[in-house]
Amino acid sequence: MTRVGLVLGAGGVVGQAYHAGVLAVLEHDLGFDPRSADLIVGTSAGAITGTLLRLGVRAEDLAAWTVKAPLSGDGDVLRQIADTEVPDLAPFRPTELLRRPLRLPAMGMVHRAVTRPWRFRPLAAAMALVAPGRRDIGEQLAALRELEQPGWPQAPLWICAVHRHDGRRVVFGRPGSPTPPIHLAVAASCAVPGYFAPVHIDGHTYVDGGVHSPTNAALLRGSELDLAIVVSPMSGPAGASLSVYAAARRHSARLLRREVQALEAAGIRTVVFAPGAAEQEVMGDDMMARHRLDEVIQQSFLAAGAHAARPGVGELIRTAAGGR
Repeated sequence: MTRVGLVLGAGGVVGQAYHAGVLAVLEHDLGFDPRSADLIVGTSAGAITGTLLRLGVRAEDLAAWTVKAPLSGDGDVLRQIADTEVPDLAPFRPTELLRRPLRLPAMGMVHRAVTRPWRFRPLAAAMALVAPGRRDIGEQLAALRELEQPGWPQAPLWICAVHRHDGRRVVFGRPGSPTPPIHLAVAASCAVPGYFAPVHIDGHTYVDGGVHSPTNAALLRGSELDLAIVVSPMSGPAGASLSVYAAARRHSARLLRREVQALEAAGIRTVVFAPGAAEQEVMGDDMMARHRLDEVIQQSFLAAGAHAARPGVGELIRTAAGGR
């Protein structure tokens, strides 16, 4: 039996739409049901998508729900929250975050930098030190709380966040790690520094898991998987643009390349879906914008289908789907 891990990366509201388009290709064209993944790793937007998959939501319903289209006969989970009012989000402008003041690092962060420099990421630490945002991510996830079931999902779901005190990554749901109420874990994973307020869980404060890595794909090492499918809305070629958003894409792409190399070195075959120029043009530079989500889903569906048609990509996923 082929064991498959599914990695769903960060990317805001637009990233969720990108997930929906790619996952629809996996389900519809390649015969792989994303809900059946042996392990799902979700970061930020990917934490929301991964949780919905673990609640039984089909990929085609993720796409339909995103654009307010009719749901399938299996869409009862989303039908419960389809009419829930979600507050509009202000535009996300990375340059505004760069102008926000930084708080002084806590002793825990200094200690970690000195004692474990090989695990310390200066950029991640800097993002954790950004002054807190004032928006409440909980308001955006109120509908998810309505769907919450007692305990953690039975099928493996790992949700990534960053401990604001020392900048280290925390993986909720991983064996030996905390398993708070799922809506709180997702909220922590989505708490973009400087935009959303940090999330408090059991006396600790957390920010977006994308601060450590937009995908955290290397977590799949040691999980006895045969194939990793990585959906990374924040990666992809950034061209010659000098914008902050393009720089963020380049940084994300560099991290993802290293993570893929680590997975391949561990014997895990890896397929990556990341937006190319056409998808990026539709996605724009505001990852919280909702006005073009239908176009994002359509373009990501077409581009993912073309990528899956490449030699060795679709066959790999179809073989994994057939061996399950």
